[in-house]
Order: sequence, then C-alpha cells, then structure tokens
Amino acid sequence: MRWDGLGDGAPGQLGLSYTVDDNSDTPEFRGITFHEVRARSILNRVPGASRMPFEWTVNPYRGCTHACVYCFARKTHSYLDLDTGLGFDSQIVVKINAPELLRRQLASRRWQGAQIAMGTNVDCYQRAEGRYRLMPGIIGALRDYANPFSILTKGTLILRDLDLLQQAAAVTEVGISVSVGFTDRELWRTVEPGTPSPERRLDVVRTLTEHGIGCGVLMAPVIPFLGDHPDQLRATVRAIAAAGATSVTPLVLHLRPGAREWFMAWLGREHPHLVRRYERLYAEGAYAPKWYQRRITRHVHELATEFGIGPAQRGTPRRIPVPVEPALAEPAATQLTLL
Repeated sequence: MRWDGLGDGAPGQLGLSYTVDDNSDTPEFRGITFHEVRARSILNRVPGASRMPFEWTVNPYRGCTHACVYCFARKTHSYLDLDTGLGFDSQIVVKINAPELLRRQLASRRWQGAQIAMGTNVDCYQRAEGRYRLMPGIIGALRDYANPFSILTKGTLILRDLDLLQQAAAVTEVGISVSVGFTDRELWRTVEPGTPSPERRLDVVRTLTEHGIGCGVLMAPVIPFLGDHPDQLRATVRAIAAAGATSVTPLVLHLRPGAREWFMAWLGREHPHLVRRYERLYAEGAYAPKWYQRRITRHVHELATEFGIGPAQRGTPRRIPVPVEPALAEPAATQLTLL
C-alpha cells in the first residue's frame, strides 16, 4: 500500500488495523476494517486545476460506509492500493490525530485563515465518526481560531455537535449543507444503502434552522432515468422547502473513473435496460450533456421559486460553496453558486 503522508513512520506504515467481526457488540460495524493512522498533515490544498471553489479541505477519513454506488471519491482509494468497490465501502482509513494536528497547523504563522471545506471527499459524519469522535475536536479548533469552515454531509450525527457549531458560528462564518438528491425511498435503499434516509437528513436541516444555523440543500445527485421524473423532482423540492432549507442547488450525477465502473456494474445488475441509455448520455465523459444539465437545473429552480426557496446568492452568510459545472454557467456571474 502507498501511505506516504499518512503515517509518522516509514512510507507504507499502516498503524493499527482491525476488522470488526460478526460476534462484535457493535453490529453496525461488522465486516468493516479500520486502518488507524497518524497523519503528517491534515490541511489539504486543492489542486489549482480543480473545479472546486475552495482551496483547502480537511478529511479525517478515507473510504466511506455510506456505500453510495455513485460516489466520485471511490478512485481515491486506489491511491492507497485499496479496492475502489467494496473496499471503499468497508476499508476505512481513520486519521486518529486529526484534531490535534489541525490545531497545531492553525496556530502556525504561515496559516492565513482561509476557509476550510469538509465533507467534500468522503463524509466526515459517516458511521465511523460515532466511534472515533474526531469532529468535535476539529470544530473546536476551528472555533478557537475563528477560522471559517463549511461542512457537507448526509449524516445525522452532525446534530451531536450542534452546540459546537453554534459556538463557532458566533465567531466565524460557518456553512452547513445537507445532501438530499431525492426522496424516493426505493431509490435511496438501492443507491445509498449506508446513509440515513432522506427524511432523516431533512430533519437535520429543520433542526439546524430552528437553532439559528441556516442550512442549504445540495440536491445531488439527480440520477438520470431513475430520479429525474418531474414528479420526483417536485416531491423532493417540496420536501426540501418544508424542512426550511435556505436554498436548493441541483447537481446532476457525474461518473468519474472509479465511480463509473462501480455504478455501471450496479446498473447492469439492477436496471439492465438503462445501460445503453447511460452509455449514450455519458459518451463524452464524466458529465451529462449540457442540454440535460440545463434542463434539470431550470426545472429545479422553477420548483424552488414555486415553493419559496431558490439558489443561494453571493455574499449570503453561513453557506457552503458548491461547484456548478462550467457547462451550466451561462452568464459569467453564475460560475459559482453559493449554498
């Protein structure tokens, strides 16, 4: 395995690794292997060529038990010589020293206090967080240094840290966004088997809003031919509005290498009649055609207006920045949508 930058020892050092067996008293982790490492750095600079509208991220975990069949981060497991399919879902790298390491790096004179995004690779509130409790220390460090940050999550565990989020929001800009691409329960069970239900995620939106922390919804992914029917889009936007979301931003499914192979294998098993349609729709690469993306975006925005919400505007406080594909950005001012 290639673990450069993750361990304190020589390259290749794993640290403690263990698998939760079938006789464990924590059945929610059965079959999951945790690789505990002591990272050398926790602040990650986003490559300049990236489409992301932020420059720095913190990722306390690699791999994700949400097991979303479409997850774009699957390929990152191959960098560690780990499997990008089932391995990504069950081989979880845990940076056990993330909170203290972040605090030390924030204290450095070289750090200029740039915004830090979390949850942009894998979910920092996946089930493993219930076991390792890394996020309280991370949020506490960001609060103490009044460093702006954002969190994108599908996890309800974020509510455990509500008090810390309120404390941080009192001294710096905090952006929270919850990912809810659809409310169709059958679709949820098959493509996001390890996540809380869409209804529970919307409860998170409702609770955060009630406690003074504005929360947007990233309506992602909109899945072609499975979650894009007008009735499905309407039901989802209606539910998002009812939860009190400050904004809704749709993002059509994209299939990067690593995720594409896993998703298409799943599609062939579950919906073989759609394989050819997907091959045509994604023939040009990882992203759906511009016309399709525009159609979905326009429809969702119309529904959002109907239900009293809309895309967030620049300058709105406490929002997480969400990338919009350049193909969607018709006027220059819409190159970046802020949640």
